[in-house]
Amino acid sequence: MGLFDKLKRGLEKTRKGITGTIDQILVSFGKIDEELFEELEEALIASDVGVDTTLKIIVKIKKKVKERKITNPKDVKTLLKDELIDILDVGDSKLQLNTTPSVIIVVGVNGVGKTTSIGKIASNLKESGKKVMLAAGDTFRAAAIEQLEVWSKRSGTELIKHTEGSDPAAVVYDAIQAAKARKVDVLICDTAGRLHTKKNLMEELKKINRIIDKELPTANRETLLVLDATTGQNAVTQAKVFSEAVDISGIVLTKLDGTAKGGIVVAIKAEQNIPVKLIGVGEQIEDLQEFNPREFVEALFAEE
Repeated sequence: MGLFDKLKRGLEKTRKGITGTIDQILVSFGKIDEELFEELEEALIASDVGVDTTLKIIVKIKKKVKERKITNPKDVKTLLKDELIDILDVGDSKLQLNTTPSVIIVVGVNGVGKTTSIGKIASNLKESGKKVMLAAGDTFRAAAIEQLEVWSKRSGTELIKHTEGSDPAAVVYDAIQAAKARKVDVLICDTAGRLHTKKNLMEELKKINRIIDKELPTANRETLLVLDATTGQNAVTQAKVFSEAVDISGIVLTKLDGTAKGGIVVAIKAEQNIPVKLIGVGEQIEDLQEFNPREFVEALFAEE
């Protein structure tokens, strides 16, 4: 199965939720009128595109319908696809990992699939020929180090760890020294998955970033926020809170295959202006895919 087919399969619930509903709306209307736009609006809001984003999309579609003198309701679908691509296809959705080493800092609350995402990213990078190392910087949760150890063995990557309760910045410092000595291509750093005290989180991440600034001043650095697509608008809130604390360079959106409300991808990009860089559309390692905005929209609107 090709990547597009996997993406299409992974978005099945969302496709039925969004596209299925939209198709029904467009087929049931003989003409384009205000009622059609109201139903379209409801369908987009119900799929977690977000109220503000939905209203902006509808305004733009109305304008194009008027300008182009469009009368067939089915043509509205093409306009909607174009609007979604315009929102998503802004900024670089590719990981920037051109230096040796490059650093990926992974942040996110517990339970969103952070450790699993790190393992899958490590596996995919290793598969592409890169030498990868993991740093167990989430030292506050006992299971975090053990889980990362399982993934390091599974992906065949080296793990740098300290004991539970150690200083996360010290773990990252040691990992950087090891990465430099062993000519590692990508160092992936796990961080504590908590947000109950934003100040502590901010200070901790600032400390980690200061060490990277000092030890690897010219390295490419990605700070990826892992979000769970099934949590809907809560994911948008997390993106907002984390981006106030840290400079997030991209989103890893997990469990997209588990929700009918994949419109959350659009809401995050539109409301927080952070590019989605990786999406999880299944349980397998290869189901964590690079995010391609056009392919995503095409898969969403693909025929069965």
